[in-house]
Amino acid sequence: MTAPAQPTVRSPWLAFAAVVSMQLMMVLDISIVTVALRSIQEDLGFSQPRIAWVTTAYTLGFGGFLLLSGRLGDLFGKKRMFLTGMTVFLVASLFCGLSRNQDMLIAARFVQGAGAAMGFAVAMGIVFSLFRDPRESGKAMGGLGFVQAAGASVGIVAGGALTSGISWHWVFFLNLPIGIVAAVLVFRLVPNDRGAGFGDGADILGAVLVTVGMMLGVYTIATVGDEGWGSGHTIGYGLASLALLGGFVARQATAANPLMRLDVFRSRNLSGANLVHLFLVAGMISGNILIALYMQQVLGYSAATTGFAFLPIALSAAAVSLGFSARFNMRFGPKNVLLVSLVVVAASLLLAVRGPVDATYVVDVLPTALLLGVGTGLALPAVMTLAMAVSSPRDIGLASGLVGTSGMVGDSLGIAVMTAVAAAHTKSELADGKPVLTALNDGYHLAFGLAAAVVVVGLVIGFAMLKPLPPMPHPGGGEPPTEAQPAPAGAEAGRA
Repeated sequence: MTAPAQPTVRSPWLAFAAVVSMQLMMVLDISIVTVALRSIQEDLGFSQPRIAWVTTAYTLGFGGFLLLSGRLGDLFGKKRMFLTGMTVFLVASLFCGLSRNQDMLIAARFVQGAGAAMGFAVAMGIVFSLFRDPRESGKAMGGLGFVQAAGASVGIVAGGALTSGISWHWVFFLNLPIGIVAAVLVFRLVPNDRGAGFGDGADILGAVLVTVGMMLGVYTIATVGDEGWGSGHTIGYGLASLALLGGFVARQATAANPLMRLDVFRSRNLSGANLVHLFLVAGMISGNILIALYMQQVLGYSAATTGFAFLPIALSAAAVSLGFSARFNMRFGPKNVLLVSLVVVAASLLLAVRGPVDATYVVDVLPTALLLGVGTGLALPAVMTLAMAVSSPRDIGLASGLVGTSGMVGDSLGIAVMTAVAAAHTKSELADGKPVLTALNDGYHLAFGLAAAVVVVGLVIGFAMLKPLPPMPHPGGGEPPTEAQPAPAGAEAGRA
């Protein structure tokens, strides 16, 4: 059966800018709030343990609904899912900014995270529908890479400026004007897609298993810093999460209309790229957080100064991902670009290990920031290109959701592990009588080294599992047909 012709998109780059701007808001809403936590705590009277829930609630909603939202985008329609997610995200952002008590803010942050997951999970699938020319698709992947590479850094910069210049409420209100304009542009410019529909029924049990399982997993990781790795709380909730996710996998193997077809994992590039993405993000995001903590707690930088000190990471990531990543991926192939960029990211984190207590920014911090920005600006477009190399357009939403989920798990796990390692080593050195700044610095040194080792694990996985794609990407993001994969993507689209 012949697939319907792909509709011509009016102003595809304007539509792309709208999708990416909203995706950027969803990514940086974690880091932008981190900088404002102290002001939120003072204003709303949060205790030290409870203030963490301002971040944890968003993470729970985001991580819990990512995988489900990606598959629902394939069934419900990616544009419809994206606009629904944007609406939920923006309404929740308004309530976050208007919050006058702790419970209201925490509840609104959970809903905000769920809305962000609905939009983020299908964003890459929408981008793939906007461009027919592989060169244009490659440039678009560079833009998506910039969002992930620089999102955390941009959030820290914006959070510092807004919190110091206006108030913490504006870290949430900022989403509204940008989101409203983006929603109008997406509605007008992005073609409608029908989705596969629910004609064969919906796997309600699978949806419940994966959503609750992911939420419990994210909650376990997010609270491990307070509860400890060996506590009954961590072990109990961790085992419950694994049991639910295991039940979800078993359900998908037997369901008549599964949410996630398990045969997609036969693709070495999809499976390998998501594993690499997990380890890359675990090292990269924890590296960003550790640099911010190092500058504030060891070097004594204010929130605003820390934000501006992060500009080189954002700017170098933007320059590389937007200016060079597409050309490099086309010329050398995304696997080769990814492997080299992982080496650069690991080198930047190892360079941070030498940071002294009395560091000079230009000599001791700036080189790490520039290398980290360059490495992530090259790595993320390459790994996303490989992860989205599915044979059938009907799996684009699922692949997009998997990429988001692997990044979310890497983000949460990386931050939890690295900050716990740094805190434990600092506590040990303080017990040995070392000065506070020296103990803090040594703790961050150990965490930076561990973050570099995590990225190296991703490098080994990438070298062993990933298959080279042609230097010129195949239209639609998929691998070219082979003997094992004879059906063209168009035929699959028609059957879907």
